[in-house]
Amino acid sequence: MNEFLRELTIEELKPMEVQMMNPLKLAYLGDAVYEAYIRTYIITKHTTTPNAMSKLAVKYVKASAQAQIAKVLQPELSEAEWTIIKRGRNQKSGSVPKNALLSDYKYATGFEALMGYLYLVGEKERIFKLIKRGIEIIENDEKPVMNTPDAE
Repeated sequence: MNEFLRELTIEELKPMEVQMMNPLKLAYLGDAVYEAYIRTYIITKHTTTPNAMSKLAVKYVKASAQAQIAKVLQPELSEAEWTIIKRGRNQKSGSVPKNALLSDYKYATGFEALMGYLYLVGEKERIFKLIKRGIEIIENDEKPVMNTPDAE
């Protein structure tokens, strides 16, 4: 990412600047990052029409799926990563998609904030690992372990 910013002659973002960034900005970026990786996964695994691929992508990118991923991943995340999810989860965005529960939407926003953060600080390998786990969680319909701190 910093190479891209240098190309535009924009000052590089320092990790502390990214950490202090508004979580909704991180989620805005993280949504696109996550969607791009999911779409890449789908086009390499499935041979079908773009319309069918878009419908398939919904299984992974809808708020309830992202919330499920965030909750299941909690024990696997560092304290700093979970803090970013909580910051994103606690932001007021002003809107909720019509087919999402508010709690799912909040966790999804937190998950997207984490993706945006990791992208901006250049943690590609961590993004790959978390998205791979996310795909496994959705495909195996894993449920979060109950009685974890901060689960709700």
